[in-house]
Amino acid sequence: MRKPQVPPVAEPSLCLLWELRRPPRIPNRKTTRRTGPPARFSPAILWRRRTSSWLMPKKPNRQQPRARRQTAADQRWIAELLDAMRGRHIAVIGDLMLDEWYWGNVRRISPEAPVPVVEVMDHTYTLGGAGNVANNLAALGAKVSVFGVIGDDDAGSKVLQLFRKLSIDTKGVARVGGRPTTQKMRIVAHNQQVVRADCESTDAIDGRVELTLRRELAALDGSLDGAVLSDYGKGLISGPIVRSVRSFKQKAVITADPKPENIDAFADVDCIAPNAAEAQSAAGMPLTSETDLSRAGAALLERTRARYVLITQGEHGMTLFARGKRPFTVPAVARQVYDVSGAGDTVMSMLTLALSIGAPVERAVVLANVAAGVVVEKLGTATAAPDEILRFAMMEGIHAPVPADDRHARR
Repeated sequence: MRKPQVPPVAEPSLCLLWELRRPPRIPNRKTTRRTGPPARFSPAILWRRRTSSWLMPKKPNRQQPRARRQTAADQRWIAELLDAMRGRHIAVIGDLMLDEWYWGNVRRISPEAPVPVVEVMDHTYTLGGAGNVANNLAALGAKVSVFGVIGDDDAGSKVLQLFRKLSIDTKGVARVGGRPTTQKMRIVAHNQQVVRADCESTDAIDGRVELTLRRELAALDGSLDGAVLSDYGKGLISGPIVRSVRSFKQKAVITADPKPENIDAFADVDCIAPNAAEAQSAAGMPLTSETDLSRAGAALLERTRARYVLITQGEHGMTLFARGKRPFTVPAVARQVYDVSGAGDTVMSMLTLALSIGAPVERAVVLANVAAGVVVEKLGTATAAPDEILRFAMMEGIHAPVPADDRHARR
């Protein structure tokens, strides 16, 4: 038995979705006049119900102009950006992890201690940490090279196996004896996490291993469109590693998901994307209002000299800060939240890919927000495929943000 899933929904092709994207034609009210007592299922009511479905072929209505036509245009730019992302070469540098999942049910309490007994129905593995960033990039059609360390153990072998299954380049993955592969084991019962257990080392990596990784990074110079620095505080990210990545900045977009204690190491990258708790810690101020959030964003821009700062706020969406501009906030769009594991990795993946193709940063943020909305509706560490993102955007009526004067230069 596989892990519990949200009931499947039929997935129409992208071509079909485009054929069905246009607004409904509502008949002239003069021609739908009724005589006699009102009927619960009159022809007019049935027609309106028929044309209210987004799955029905629809024709443009001259009497219903602007808002719906703009939605169709929004969907077009989303599809164009998603298509342009395919084949972009992105490097992921960060702390690699293995997520282990036990899926089951609880029917009784243990006689040994007051804890639930989980009857395991399934056992799965997924990539975590920087590995999940790489997984999300691959799901979006990018060419991915990953850099990090794993232990010379069974968990490390499983990580490599999962990477190879996704055709992700692992030349930059170093196996280190005596160091465990970072592993997070979760037990899930009735779609709820019961407990999580971590096996990891947070010691800084050996200098020789660091030098090897920097040489492998240098070998990619000139071929990259973007790079993601994914810092989970497990010992990989250091000043020399960040400087090696930053040397690609003239030709590639550099984004970072930093830990507060290491945030100064990420100076001069294109974009940093901490969550609210990390931004609060790094800025040294509580975030209790929009004013506080704006002050923190401005402080992080000044401190890191980044071009953009994106603060993710979970159910409150995300806010973009850029020099000389007003904050740009996008509300969360998830309809049902089943699991937030790895949603930040999805944001980093989409943001980096969108900027790497020269998309305006506001549109990159909107796409990242939609992708996050897709993955939190799934159980476990998940990814968002292009067709899922487009379908979600269509169903939610996602509009294009107002174009900004300052666009990210095409790389």
